[in-house]
Amino acid sequence: MSENSTKAVENIAVENHGSAAFQKKYLWADLQAGVITATMAIPLSIGIALMSDYPIQVGLATVAFAALIGFLFAWFRPGNYIGAPGIAAGLAPILALGVAEFGIENMAFIVFMTSFYQAIIWKFNWQRYLLMAVPTYLVEGLLAGIGLKIALKFLPFLWMLPEGIEASEIFWTADRVNVVVLSSIGVVLFTFLFQKFKDTKPAIPYFGLIIFGVISAIFIDVNMLEVQNVDFKIAAPVPDFETWTLWAYALFFALILAIVDVIEQVMSNAAIEKIDPLERPCNSNNSLLSIWVANMGSSLFGGMTNLDGLAKSSTNRLAGAYTKLSVLVIGVLITFFIFNSQYLSHLPYFALAIIMVFVGMKMILGLLHVAKHGEYALLLGTLCGLLVFQVGIFEGLLITLALHEIIHFVIFTFIDKMDPKRFIKKYFERFKDDDIEMS
Repeated sequence: MSENSTKAVENIAVENHGSAAFQKKYLWADLQAGVITATMAIPLSIGIALMSDYPIQVGLATVAFAALIGFLFAWFRPGNYIGAPGIAAGLAPILALGVAEFGIENMAFIVFMTSFYQAIIWKFNWQRYLLMAVPTYLVEGLLAGIGLKIALKFLPFLWMLPEGIEASEIFWTADRVNVVVLSSIGVVLFTFLFQKFKDTKPAIPYFGLIIFGVISAIFIDVNMLEVQNVDFKIAAPVPDFETWTLWAYALFFALILAIVDVIEQVMSNAAIEKIDPLERPCNSNNSLLSIWVANMGSSLFGGMTNLDGLAKSSTNRLAGAYTKLSVLVIGVLITFFIFNSQYLSHLPYFALAIIMVFVGMKMILGLLHVAKHGEYALLLGTLCGLLVFQVGIFEGLLITLALHEIIHFVIFTFIDKMDPKRFIKKYFERFKDDDIEMS
């Protein structure tokens, strides 16, 4: 499809469905949805920032900036209508690995190169081929492995002693019992509220848990969230790498980060399209435009990567959103906490840990969706998750992908007696169809 034809289709879609950024008849619904979704997005963003080894304020600033860009681009290049941008839990361990390998001071360059690769993918609309090269069940396996990392990372906070109290040889001290009891009550409360309101008022579980945590911390000594003030500066993302091998690894690292970010967005858009209250179509390439611009801008203040995550987008939809005005409201509320971070110190770690363990478990349970693809897909997806957890994110995915292609090669060439050259030719032929369109 030509560029002019694509733009024509986009213009027709906007005319049929109205503006993706703002419609007067949905004003009150979008305002309410933005406030409700922000209730869920703020603690979730805090947890993802901590998992990524980034300062909390930087994580929140990334979400606020991405929300602004998403709202602005919705006026003329809408990707979806109710997607809520933010920092993705699935990318958190990858960013943490980057911080460990390159240092936080060089991550701005990594994010810049990520956006550069995404700009190329956007320019040539290559996002439509990525899920053909990497099957969805391997992506689900990758996310399951990352979810396991997240759950185990935050699990100890459910019994961690309050700051200033030294651990003794006896595990079950009175202070430990207090923390475990509060965590247990919090888990039961969150689970009950989630089961009751997940399909109607999805922010209530988060809101209820936070209120419970704040009130509990008044009477019982627990670990509280610490927010370090960040001196934001606008600067060119110039790296400081000492060796050419580190340069090469950094460029490869950013490429993988860009691809995972794009694949997650494509998968999220497929789901967002299904839950859109007005059944409006998504354009993943337009979403990618908003993502890479936000990522490039984020790199100028040391921010993180972003995408329209399914968890926040689902909450946004169930909260009553119809346009991206709700996203702007989310960004405004998050901006308030960036400049008034002292209010975040009232959030106890055990409450935040419950949310993040829950997120990790949901990512692991995503493997259940793979079952519909058959036993092979479930087995390979599970293997991918285990390898990602045990060996590493990049290594696990690449090993499983290589194994997947080797199995196909063996089946077609040795069992079905297909000529190896014909197998290789057919593999690349599926990428040549210019009429392939993916939502």
